[in-house]
Amino acid sequence: MTKPTTAKPKTKRGKERRAKILAAAEQVIGQKGFAAASIADITRAAETALGTFYIYFSGKDEVFRELVQDMGHATRSQAAERIAGAANRLEAERAGLEAYLTVVRDRPLQYRIVEEARFVDPEAYREYYTEFGKAYADQLDQAAGREEISQGDAEVRAWALMGIAKTLGERFVLWEDEADIERVVAEAHKFICNGLAP
Repeated sequence: MTKPTTAKPKTKRGKERRAKILAAAEQVIGQKGFAAASIADITRAAETALGTFYIYFSGKDEVFRELVQDMGHATRSQAAERIAGAANRLEAERAGLEAYLTVVRDRPLQYRIVEEARFVDPEAYREYYTEFGKAYADQLDQAAGREEISQGDAEVRAWALMGIAKTLGERFVLWEDEADIERVVAEAHKFICNGLAP
């Protein structure tokens, strides 16, 4: 991976131009894939000069990493916003799953970029899920301390729940033209709360 550019734009115009390049990169890389997407494709989509790209980014790999990080921030902030008003952890699980599936629906190209990171930038991919997993495990641990859920290995539980959300996002959101998020969340939440026991 290329060394990241340290200079961040200070002016409103610079920030807007950088954001426009990132948005174009999300579209181009999300549609074509990292290897097939070129910086020229990105700047053409952003309607900016090729040289302007290098004012803000050192290369395509830096843009890619930032897109992965941005997806992580978007997912965590939307989940945090949705679960803030939850009365307990089980309610928070429902709200968090719905938030995650909504992000997948609203930003499918960026979701694909995160999945491609497994091969393009394994460190960014691992960081994306590890940060999420740590925060999730902490929340589950606290909920168990408040007796909102049973005691158990919070890390294993966090990763199991993340796996459920990730797979549901692929099958019922990305692969469907009309995602019925409400139905998926309702059924998955029953399973999360009750397991498979009769």
